[in-house]
Amino acid sequence: MPEDANPRLNKDSDENYLYFTLPMSLNYQRNSYRLWEAAEKTYFDDEISDVFVPQAVLNMGIDQLRDCLLKYKVALQPNKHPQIWFQLCETFLGFDGSVKSFFSRFNYSVADIKQYMLGHKKMFPYLSGTKIMNYWLYVMEQYTDAQFIDRSNITVAPDTHVLQASVRLGLIELNDMDNPNIREIVSELWNQVFMGTDRCAIDIHTPLWLWSRNGFIAEVGNYGEKFSQGGIQLHF
Repeated sequence: MPEDANPRLNKDSDENYLYFTLPMSLNYQRNSYRLWEAAEKTYFDDEISDVFVPQAVLNMGIDQLRDCLLKYKVALQPNKHPQIWFQLCETFLGFDGSVKSFFSRFNYSVADIKQYMLGHKKMFPYLSGTKIMNYWLYVMEQYTDAQFIDRSNITVAPDTHVLQASVRLGLIELNDMDNPNIREIVSELWNQVFMGTDRCAIDIHTPLWLWSRNGFIAEVGNYGEKFSQGGIQLHF
């Protein structure tokens, strides 16, 4: 996955939590692999690696931050992207500059974390969006030591690949894609698919994402999931 491009920090470190949070907020309508490759290059560049330290970001100001984020193209939009990054750093400074402290404030409850973020969307630009918020929480669970007490509340992140795969599997029809609420609809449908099982809807994200991105081949990497068009058939 794109996030595999990372500096291999200690999973329980504040630094690691911030590394997988700040770039995620800029992951919108762009090549995810290039984003995370750029983030890794930025982290290993001593001249600009302070962008992953919230207090340092506020100290340097928006203009210097812009230069740092543009160097390896972590930021593609010179005005909007630095503002998003800056705001998130300011937000997490309110939680001791730590994403871990933010999670701890809500006892690692996905439901409570999401409720707070949705009620304070301006504090979490883009990260509080329906799609990215769920995927971010999933990534945090995979790449840090975060253990949420109610991970079943992490719903599938209905990005373009997940939507296309959902059509391919017959979960929705192609003409349903025109529905302005299709992302919310797909999220709920996948919740229903996994209801009563030992898996959560978000667990299907990586297989679907890779399957769609690779042109709907029969098997995906080492996962061994097999799919058939016209009806959902999952094999793990």
